[in-house]
Amino acid sequence: MKVSEAMTAQVATATPQTTIAEVARTMAQIESGAVPVMEDGKVVGLITDRDIVIRVVAKGDSVDGPVSEVMSDDVESCSEDDNVADAAAKMGNHQIRRLVVLNDQGKLAGILSLGDIAQDYGAKAVGKTLEEISAEPATH
Repeated sequence: MKVSEAMTAQVATATPQTTIAEVARTMAQIESGAVPVMEDGKVVGLITDRDIVIRVVAKGDSVDGPVSEVMSDDVESCSEDDNVADAAAKMGNHQIRRLVVLNDQGKLAGILSLGDIAQDYGAKAVGKTLEEISAEPATH
């Protein structure tokens, strides 16, 4: 199965200047825990509900600041033509729960989450991926 068949294609985005509060409201409206951050048509980051809780709320910081201050900028991605099993393996290897999906032109096509894989690929694949994500990172 291709990633394009399992991913969520309708994705809300933010800019680096969007406030944390605005992104949180967007997440609540679209019932999603992740929003890609775009600049000049490229994905430059990903802001998650976990980023907001750990990097803002838990520290007592203001939600009026820009998402660029708390987003993850080392975003892992895959192609919409990739195999879901390969994408799931990448999630496990990098210990992440979401991949940004890019089209042939390198533009945002969607997001692939563990939930998407569970729905369309099966609980067994999700269990294995979640096990890999949750494992202690190997030390080099």
